[in-house]
Amino acid sequence: MGLGTLASRVVKPSSRLLTSRNPRNLLHFRPIFSTTELHNADASAAAQPQADPAPPPPPPRTPLAGARVHFSSPEDAIEVFVDGYPVKVPKGMTVLQACEIAGVDIPRFCYHSRLSIAGNCRMCLVEVEKSPKPVASCAMPALPGMKIKTDTPLAKKAREGVMEFLLMNHPLDCPICDQGGECDLQDQSMAFGSDRGRFTDVKRSVVDKNLGPLVKTVMTRCIQCTRCVRFATEVAGVQDLGMLGRGSGEEIGTYVEKLMTSELSGNVIDICPVGALTSKPFAFKARNWELKGTETIDVTDAVGSNIRIDSRGPEVMRIVPRLNEDINEEWISDKTRFCYDGLKRQRLNDPMIRGADGRFKAVSWRDALALVAEAAHHVKPEEIVGIAGKLSDAESMIALKDLLNRLGSNNVWCEGNGPQPNADLRSGYIMNTGIAGLEKADVFLLIGSQPKVEAAMINARIRKTVRATQAKVGYVGPPTEFNYDHQHLGTGPQTLVDIVEGRHPFGSILKNAKNPAIIVGAGLFERNDKDAIFSVVENIAKQNNVVRPDWNGYNVLLLNASQAAALDLGLVPESVTSIESAKFVYLMGADDVELEKVPKDAFVVYQGHHGDRGVYRANVILPAAAFSEKDGTYENTEGCAQQTLPAVPTVGDARDDWKIIRALSEVAGLQLPYDSLGAIRSRMKNVAPNLLQVDEREEATFSASIKPESTQKMDMADFGSPIENFYMTDSITRASKIMAQCSALLSKK
Repeated sequence: MGLGTLASRVVKPSSRLLTSRNPRNLLHFRPIFSTTELHNADASAAAQPQADPAPPPPPPRTPLAGARVHFSSPEDAIEVFVDGYPVKVPKGMTVLQACEIAGVDIPRFCYHSRLSIAGNCRMCLVEVEKSPKPVASCAMPALPGMKIKTDTPLAKKAREGVMEFLLMNHPLDCPICDQGGECDLQDQSMAFGSDRGRFTDVKRSVVDKNLGPLVKTVMTRCIQCTRCVRFATEVAGVQDLGMLGRGSGEEIGTYVEKLMTSELSGNVIDICPVGALTSKPFAFKARNWELKGTETIDVTDAVGSNIRIDSRGPEVMRIVPRLNEDINEEWISDKTRFCYDGLKRQRLNDPMIRGADGRFKAVSWRDALALVAEAAHHVKPEEIVGIAGKLSDAESMIALKDLLNRLGSNNVWCEGNGPQPNADLRSGYIMNTGIAGLEKADVFLLIGSQPKVEAAMINARIRKTVRATQAKVGYVGPPTEFNYDHQHLGTGPQTLVDIVEGRHPFGSILKNAKNPAIIVGAGLFERNDKDAIFSVVENIAKQNNVVRPDWNGYNVLLLNASQAAALDLGLVPESVTSIESAKFVYLMGADDVELEKVPKDAFVVYQGHHGDRGVYRANVILPAAAFSEKDGTYENTEGCAQQTLPAVPTVGDARDDWKIIRALSEVAGLQLPYDSLGAIRSRMKNVAPNLLQVDEREEATFSASIKPESTQKMDMADFGSPIENFYMTDSITRASKIMAQCSALLSKK
């Protein structure tokens, strides 16, 4: 082949290449052009096309479950990347918390935001760049620039493996398990588990433990997350639960056979992620999708814990807590949680009149109200007395006060506030620090107060503070149990005098404290020398800088749900001995009054929802609605007004308290000027406007320092215990079968 032929083949490709069907065999010719501008370097740079603008930042994500981040200083912020999304978190935050702020839900069983980190369920595994293995996100601190990946094949495979191991020994109890429908294991095995397991051996089983009348155990279902152990040790302050054994023989138990004796034990039901710990009274009663939830307020003590009442038809099935960081966090006491069966026992259904033979007979509302009105008109105004009970709402108390005022009497008061309550200064009967504010205190002085039985949630808050900051606690009162370190300083007023006069060593601890808090028990309201005692306590507060512009550590811990609102509304009797000379006594749910002081010939009206102690002395019974059946305003011990909502219909022919009083006023010819809830609340606004600021804490304007010195003589008798039995304090809890069992089994311990 000559050179000419070769040259022609190079210049002109063969027709076979041009007609080839394979695109890789085609020759592509790229034409090249040149302009004079491109010979100049500066001009060529200017002629280059502009680079694409940076992509816009991803839209901000919504943090999970309202997670909030607070930076004490800008230097504390570090940036991490969750699935490529940048997020700023404080130093020391874990990878799991960073993912929550980035809006990514990480599965978990052992991690709980209010408990210490265990890191033993391994369900929260995520992939971290440059880490050779998946990382347990609950225990790994977030580091600057960390790149976290939550949905890679590696993370998914790790979670599937963990779930397979968890289900290896878990029984197939779902159809008969009370946790069904609200079980973390069910939800997460559906979302993150595999569709099959490879385990064919026999499942191990564990003997059930007896933790008492409240918590049912099926320990074969336990996945050893240790939440209950950490809760009991850290929050409840009892060393009752622990981990025994190793490997497949590992189980949670009490080591020696004993009951769980904490007043917060029911909370382990909420934090258990599986059906190992469930509610014993609620066992096999209902599925959660059958229940209607109503968000309301607890009235068994003065804390005002936020609760949800789950009902089916006319019956309350269970009570569970609602989250409120300022009051009860996410815990409630056992009394709050399990007293609900008292709402269907010993209820008053119909108006009744006591006959000549001493027996009650049911009558119509018209007849009952006519008899009461007639009796009220037949006595002198100063012989009329009205007493509001522990569970009375603010609407009914203002109605009762207005009615008695129209009858010419001002002898109206509330149970628990004592014979001569001092309602002049609001700072003298509320918790001025606030419940959440107690966490800032570094020294506590408890005077005649036993928070463990008077207000279990406030006791839990004090314990939390003592554990976190090693705060000192001094206690003056009768010997009692505490679940944190404390010093028992004395049993009576003499100890307070020693502190004021500088003779007691605890005085120097108070003086050196940055934020001292004094908590006075409302049991002192019943003492005749209470003014003298409060005067000494106020002197202690003045000496130790307890009340300052930036801190008010002077607190009164009330006992009952109605006390604060009653004092705000001015339910203060004119005469101390009015009950001894009374001829007409109106008991509005008041059962703990000293009825033996009432004269034999007095006409007694009992308006309430339970056939409790007050009924035995009554001439007329007017059935009222319980807190779960009405709209009512309650003020808790820190001065925060909250409202209950009706969860179930009223029982029988019962009516709301204020409606009964309004109807009675009309029958008596003294008609009160309100016909609706809105109208009675506008009347409340005239007397105590803070009661209409729902879910807002109204602080006291004046401190107790402006009070004049008391000249009353102090009685040196020891302080008493206002609550003998934690489980039975009012008409609802006394009617409860569950509370009776707790009282029999746990009060002896």
